[in-house]
Amino acid sequence: MQSTKAQGFSLVELLIAITIIGTLTAIAVPSYQGYMLSSARASATACLLEYAQFMERVYTTNMTYATNNGAATELPTLQCSNDLSDRFNFDLDNVASRTFTLTATAKSAQAADDCTSLSYNQAGIKGANGGTGATIVKKCW
Repeated sequence: MQSTKAQGFSLVELLIAITIIGTLTAIAVPSYQGYMLSSARASATACLLEYAQFMERVYTTNMTYATNNGAATELPTLQCSNDLSDRFNFDLDNVASRTFTLTATAKSAQAADDCTSLSYNQAGIKGANGGTGATIVKKCW
């Protein structure tokens, strides 16, 4: 009689494989989540700049930011704001004849990011988390 060796994995081999997979997952998932937050933030900054272009067109047409063809200026619905609607709220604040401030405020999963509020005004000054310092702007923009 010929003896045949059993084929397959032993319990120890299976546990080692599970441990390796668990370790890789524990490292990869937080990194992935961080990249997703950073990517959405970059998209929000681009969307703020697109809204700023809209505001400059309003000013060029009406010589004021406050009104657009006689009505109070409101932000249009842009594709970028639709795409980010589950992560950011976009608002137009402090509108006057020669000034405006655009803000993107994080919500839901994006609220876990370090940069929960982004701003941009008519002078091109960028801000984040209520400040306009070089350090926070460099980190968030």
